[in-house]
Amino acid sequence: MSRLTPKTVSQLLANWHAGDHEALHAAIPLVYKELRRIAHQNLRRERPNHTLQSTDLVHETYLRLEKQGAVEFKNRDHFLAICAELMRQILVQYARRRGAAKRDGGFRLTLDDTLAFKTRDLNLVALDDALNELDKLNPQQSRIVVLRFFAGLTIEETARATGLSPATVKRHWETARLWLHRQMNETPLQ
Repeated sequence: MSRLTPKTVSQLLANWHAGDHEALHAAIPLVYKELRRIAHQNLRRERPNHTLQSTDLVHETYLRLEKQGAVEFKNRDHFLAICAELMRQILVQYARRRGAAKRDGGFRLTLDDTLAFKTRDLNLVALDDALNELDKLNPQQSRIVVLRFFAGLTIEETARATGLSPATVKRHWETARLWLHRQMNETPLQ
């Protein structure tokens, strides 16, 4: 079977937006491996005995896409970015339900220039709260964090998904990481 191009996926997504309900069903198998990679990357940051598996997270994301209805995607990278955001929301909701927002939550955060955040015992709820605050201040930076951290996109892929230049993405990425680091390491007043 010949390798399908990103344009093929983009066309299927455009067809879904135009009302072809079967187009999403046809597009998912073409990006399934990438969605599993994103899901696996997100779940690696979770506690070791997490009950969700990569496949579960991808399937839940698919169900939310269907429920949400046909969205207009700019391209394949944009679609993967939206899926990464949905996965983040699913994991945050799961963590909130499980009562993961404990006092201090065991969160430790360090910044690494090679990709993103290197974490130990990541408190996803605290990160989500910080991202929501960042989104109020700078939605573009918040989106870049989601694309880089949760979707695992490179600077170049993030630039394509957002329509920004790679230099702008890199600058916003650096600023957002520092802001989140400061927010998440603040000690709340008792």
